[in-house]
Amino acid sequence: MSEPAERREQVDPLPPRETSVLYGHAAAERALLESYRSGRLPHGWLLAGPVGIGKATLAYRMARFVLAHSESSSPGVQRAISLQVDSTHAVARRIAAQAHPDLLILERTINEKTGKLHQEIQVDDVRRTVAFFGSTAAEGGWRVAIVDVVDELNKSGANALLKVLEEPPRRALLLLVSHSAARVLPTIRSRCRVLSLRPLAAGDVARAAAAAIARDPGDPSVISAAAAAEGSARRAVELLDADALDLRERVVALLDALPAIDPRALHAVGDRLYGSDPGTLAAFVDAVNAWLTVRVGSGRQDPAGLDRIAGIWQRFNQAASDVDTFNLDRKPLVFNVFGWLAEAWRG
Repeated sequence: MSEPAERREQVDPLPPRETSVLYGHAAAERALLESYRSGRLPHGWLLAGPVGIGKATLAYRMARFVLAHSESSSPGVQRAISLQVDSTHAVARRIAAQAHPDLLILERTINEKTGKLHQEIQVDDVRRTVAFFGSTAAEGGWRVAIVDVVDELNKSGANALLKVLEEPPRRALLLLVSHSAARVLPTIRSRCRVLSLRPLAAGDVARAAAAAIARDPGDPSVISAAAAAEGSARRAVELLDADALDLRERVVALLDALPAIDPRALHAVGDRLYGSDPGTLAAFVDAVNAWLTVRVGSGRQDPAGLDRIAGIWQRFNQAASDVDTFNLDRKPLVFNVFGWLAEAWRG
């Protein structure tokens, strides 16, 4: 039975610049606070961890705190037990409004030709950091840049950022968010302090997701989504907002039945993916990838079987990326991956 309409209503979660609560990363937050309080804050930080666990939220908390407390030796900093800045504070309000002159945000922008996000952060945007850090802070304190995410820099963009990291001016802070530290250029990584964040516990996922979409963390659907989200609050929100938890469960059931294939059921899944809603496609891709991860980790496949699965994994994710990028029909993707897997399981 489908959920009532009011349960399926999508709610846009607050972006990190407006999110005031951080879940599950007290140790990482404490490391940033203690470093700042010591007066020996590294100019570059690489905040690394899986997608949707709160890395950008932590980066914004640090930016707000530093811009609100420009002197690390001040009593407010020395007494602080977290990076929390009241949402009514002038700095917090200006950051939420994207209007703070001493905070620069580098992220992917909309491609005016396609109406979609660029695949990479544009190099011209990265070059703005040179002028930004080369000028005096508008309010006499720190200048802070957040790169969300640094994985989305191309080679030219990474080299432009490297110039700032190599010769940072006084009171400059760069917070680089990364979904995979291994993908960051070693030259950039070596000039940052790496702070690794772990996936969230299911309880923290539930609380974060519920707060993002104004739901009760004890709601059974929130709990189910949190359990399926593999430590990512963003993934839990996607499952809930796109009515994708039921889709995920149906896909997993069909995958568990392999090598048997039910064409009618696959048509039904393909129909649910129809259109351009990124949430349903993401839920389908996530369900297949999560299921493959479990199969690989089960130890039930021989080396040849593992090679076949790895090939399918790569082939499937490339096909899914093409479907998303070029807005292709999604139903063939469903039939293709099930066909590939059925053939692989038959050996």
